[in-house]
Amino acid sequence: MGIRNYLIEGISGTGKTSACKELQRRGYHAINGDNELAYQGDPETGSPTDGLTHEHHIWHVDKVRALAASQDEAVIFFCGGSRNFSKFIDLFDGVFVLEVDLDTLIRRLDERPEDEWGGKQTERELIMRLHRTKEDIPKNGIIIDATAPIARVVDEILRQSEASKTP
Repeated sequence: MGIRNYLIEGISGTGKTSACKELQRRGYHAINGDNELAYQGDPETGSPTDGLTHEHHIWHVDKVRALAASQDEAVIFFCGGSRNFSKFIDLFDGVFVLEVDLDTLIRRLDERPEDEWGGKQTERELIMRLHRTKEDIPKNGIIIDATAPIARVVDEILRQSEASKTP
């Protein structure tokens, strides 16, 4: 396994992409799973599927494993949601789950354009259900209050992961 690997998860609108950008800005190796690892596929088999659905938003397991096994970086943060995280969650030294209150979530979704995930009413209804039920996110992750400004959210992730002590 790599030196240290962390997963940053949460439902849509909790700040995974913003955390990724802030970690990158600070010089950490952070991977945006939605852009670099995701595709539409069957969560059990990995076989590609047609259409864009939440249930089939998965990551390439082989790519995650290869990145996690890399010794090139002291710490790697994998940021994003995946319906097949159970296939690779064992690779991580820690899992952080970003959470926000309902008002914050609604405000953030209201700011999204319609062509971005969560911009359409049907997508918003699904996100609200996921917020309520906490399904589709790893259990036993370290909960991070993502209502704070993103710099403080990342400070807390770094404190909890002890990545800030990495040279």
